[in-house]
Amino acid sequence: MSCVDLHIHSSASDGTIDPREIVTMAQAQGLETIALTDHDTVAGLAAAREQAAVSGIRVIPGLEISADEDGVQAHILGYGIDPEDPALVASLERFAQARLERVRSILERLDALGIALPAEQLCGPAAGCAVGRPHVARLLLQEGHVSSLSEAFERFLSHRQAAYVPRPKVSMRDAIAMIHAAGGLAVLAHPWSITWLIEPLVEQGLDGLEVFYRDYDACQQGRLARLAQEHGLVATGGSDYHGPEGIKSTLGSVHVPRECVAALDARLAR
Repeated sequence: MSCVDLHIHSSASDGTIDPREIVTMAQAQGLETIALTDHDTVAGLAAAREQAAVSGIRVIPGLEISADEDGVQAHILGYGIDPEDPALVASLERFAQARLERVRSILERLDALGIALPAEQLCGPAAGCAVGRPHVARLLLQEGHVSSLSEAFERFLSHRQAAYVPRPKVSMRDAIAMIHAAGGLAVLAHPWSITWLIEPLVEQGLDGLEVFYRDYDACQQGRLARLAQEHGLVATGGSDYHGPEGIKSTLGSVHVPRECVAALDARLAR
């Protein structure tokens, strides 16, 4: 079990656990440092950091921006951001509106297929969450239209399926610039399948690479660690925890060296 987990999602985006509960769970599992990295939102950070003050663990303020450029998708993690930065807040508000409009279009397509979903239940108890396709998938499962979350995507929500709606696009360059403007470091998430992007992203200001990840074996981690070193990038890692549904990993299940946090801190200090 690791003492560090730098990739965690809460119910503020597409996770299922409240931000405060995430921190309580992290403390119970012996974690010392975590980063809350919800998709395109910082809405859960205040609650998480308040709970961390009580729990005695460190919460690094973060987020994960979904970027898309010329048909290539990448997720850019931001660490050490100022969640109250006005430009960041304004950009995330635009993202939230675009997400909402996308989900409304998905619901309209499902309705045309004879599947009417109660839109008011999309976020469950987490009102104001950064809504997305996982919320629609859970609602399809809850209402008995599918037998699993994977079926929801395979039948309705994946690319080329009847209810799929393309997501709004943010370029990788803009995602990195947004994170830098908010005082943070930009890190390429789960990069194994897109390692060819690393060099051009370094030229655009990329600061780090997610080396330690739930699906990566020692050989993959070793290769990514070498790429990070070659390009002068900080190595990070985490479980990409979303909650107990469809478990692929558990909180703190990926071994992330403490040195990753020290390297992040040193680069932020520069």
